[in-house]
Amino acid sequence: MPSSRKVIISCAVTGAIHTPSMSPHLPVTPEEIIKDSLDAAEAGAAILHLHARDPDTGKPTQDPEAFRKFLPRLKQATGAVLNLTTGGSPHMTVAERMRPAAELKPEVASLNMGSMNFGLYPMLDRFKAFTHDWERQHLEASRDLVFKNTFADIQHILEVGTANGTRFEFECYDTSHLYNLAHFVDRGLVQAPFLVQTVFGLLGGIGAHPEDVAHMKRTADRLFGDAYIWSVLGAGRNQMNVAAQAAAQGGNVRVGLEDSLWIAPGQLAESNAAQVTKLRRLLEGLSLEVATPDEARAMLVLKGAENTAF
Repeated sequence: MPSSRKVIISCAVTGAIHTPSMSPHLPVTPEEIIKDSLDAAEAGAAILHLHARDPDTGKPTQDPEAFRKFLPRLKQATGAVLNLTTGGSPHMTVAERMRPAAELKPEVASLNMGSMNFGLYPMLDRFKAFTHDWERQHLEASRDLVFKNTFADIQHILEVGTANGTRFEFECYDTSHLYNLAHFVDRGLVQAPFLVQTVFGLLGGIGAHPEDVAHMKRTADRLFGDAYIWSVLGAGRNQMNVAAQAAAQGGNVRVGLEDSLWIAPGQLAESNAAQVTKLRRLLEGLSLEVATPDEARAMLVLKGAENTAF
């Protein structure tokens, strides 16, 4: 009997979409980020996708010093791949957003593949009480917000990261983003094998209908053939449905409290590890095996944790 396919689980531990008042389980302080990250890795996450927050207000920050408060400890305590955001927050400049990846030289960094509307304001209909003033302002401002990722921005991040040996999680929120990525592949600025993270269910990007997932997969297959590794994330209530469809079609999967606060309808996830555990059970139910961090490194041709700057 042939051996089972290995699936990479990524876990996005915190982020810039949800605010602290939305869930008491969202990691904010360095200590909380460390604990949730280690628990997620223990549950089966081979890659940890990381943002930083102000420990007092929970506001997203791209100050490299904020990342230095948890990255060295994570590197020492887990073999998981540590993936740093260059997305940061849609409210930040590109220069701000790329500082952690540029200075800390991670194995992997995320890279959004196009400018887009990024609508978080509908969450104001579901969440009414906020502890910090910035939270409501953050959501309301997304009503009139373009998340800027121009061709010049993308090329600059690619060139800086590649010079540091960093590879990328290419976040594609719509079909056009796949074509943008193909443009940079054709120019020789992206080398195979590359990780394509197709994102479903965020207002401003493609939806999360099964046909949307299938369409993104068909388009990526046509553009990239066997040069890419496919992964998905479903936002909010779409998380596990999208994961199940993609896993059955040969994909890898990202979960985490950055992408969804929920573990079941109306039930908040108490940790990132809870989502990873649920996903792992789903994969095992499909007779799929979870990749270890070293297997993920081999699949993605990463430089190794010893070659980072933290």
